[in-house]
Amino acid sequence: MLRLVHSTDPDFETQFSALENRRQSDRAMIDDAVGAIIGDVRKRGDAAVIEATERFDGYRLSSAQLVLSKDEIDAGPSALKSEDLAALETAARRIREYHEARVPESWEIENKGSKLGQVVRPLERVGIYVPGGSAPLASTTLMLALPARVAGVPELVMTSPGEKLHPAVVAAARLAEMKNLCRIGGAQAVAAMAYGTETIPRVDKIVGPGNAYVQSAKRQVFGDVAIDAEAGPSEVAIVADDSISPAWVAADLLAQAEHDPMASVLLVTPSEELARATVDELAKQLKTLPRETIARSALKDFSLVVITRDLDEAIDLANRYAAEHLQLLTEDADRLVTRIDHAGAIFVGPFSPVPLGDYVAGPSHVLPTGGTARFFSVVGVDDFLKRMSVVRFSGEGIQEVGPAAVRLAELEGLEGHARALRLRLKANQEE
Repeated sequence: MLRLVHSTDPDFETQFSALENRRQSDRAMIDDAVGAIIGDVRKRGDAAVIEATERFDGYRLSSAQLVLSKDEIDAGPSALKSEDLAALETAARRIREYHEARVPESWEIENKGSKLGQVVRPLERVGIYVPGGSAPLASTTLMLALPARVAGVPELVMTSPGEKLHPAVVAAARLAEMKNLCRIGGAQAVAAMAYGTETIPRVDKIVGPGNAYVQSAKRQVFGDVAIDAEAGPSEVAIVADDSISPAWVAADLLAQAEHDPMASVLLVTPSEELARATVDELAKQLKTLPRETIARSALKDFSLVVITRDLDEAIDLANRYAAEHLQLLTEDADRLVTRIDHAGAIFVGPFSPVPLGDYVAGPSHVLPTGGTARFFSVVGVDDFLKRMSVVRFSGEGIQEVGPAAVRLAELEGLEGHARALRLRLKANQEE
């Protein structure tokens, strides 16, 4: 069961540091295996993808079966109950509306003799990885594909493991106007998108969560393609006081613990009464949770309840933990938002549970994990755009700042740089 500690306990720092370092693992064995798969896919293309899929996922495909046909994609929505399709359509509409509210645009400023700016362009082709497993992640399909569409990416390639993809995933892909939907997963799928095969086109960037093998593959192809942040097991931190129901807190903790045996949940509260009542509630609610075994593993190994000296210390610990999801379940929770420096997404108040963000709130639920919220951000439109600087100088403009550039080039010992500048300055003076 979930461990309960006081921040004043002698071994508290040791226990909390283990949570802070939850990302650490022995990657060497995984990286070696994944490197071999990547090398094989680069060398043999479709054949290597097909063999790896049969070896690791247990089904064999032909090259023609790697990508779903248009008829198969079109059939996805019809295989769903009307209520399920309507829910997907609601989620798609809200996700699209959220991202359309802020699409970066090209810009320019003008100074004396110069015009400087940026042009913003969408990436040409993006690869989306949607994990398989026990839950059909139709929501992840929408959360990744729709921001890319809003950004203007003309071509999306999606991979997801399964000889027969779940109709909800296919329907979500169709809502995102997906044409290249591939029934493969694992490191071989990442390698296929990164380098291209006879059937699967090469992409410019790969985004999406996945297991340790998928994340290793993303790390190893980075540089040949761009990637988003590495994604690890799900996690939540909850900052709470005695204004919230322990039953609600327990339910919110279990909502993340049920994802993965390695999921991590953290409750920090100055209220010992709330902390102990929440632990009791967890014991009750676990008994009726279908994924009880998974949740119990997460609560036992990678999670903690911390009773803090006060609310200020609870906020400090939440910032140290840098959660994928952070819930503020306190009186006047809005006031605390300004004090949060590190979180993938912040859920404010009792009626903003994380599952709303997982499905229909609007922002993407693909978030930094393992403490990387200290420097990574939620996936959004910006992830599917590139920026190019635009520099325009007139003769008057180079005369204004060119001499300073010459001095800096000379300072760095780069005569070629200085010469290119002097030629322009001289020509401008002679006119």
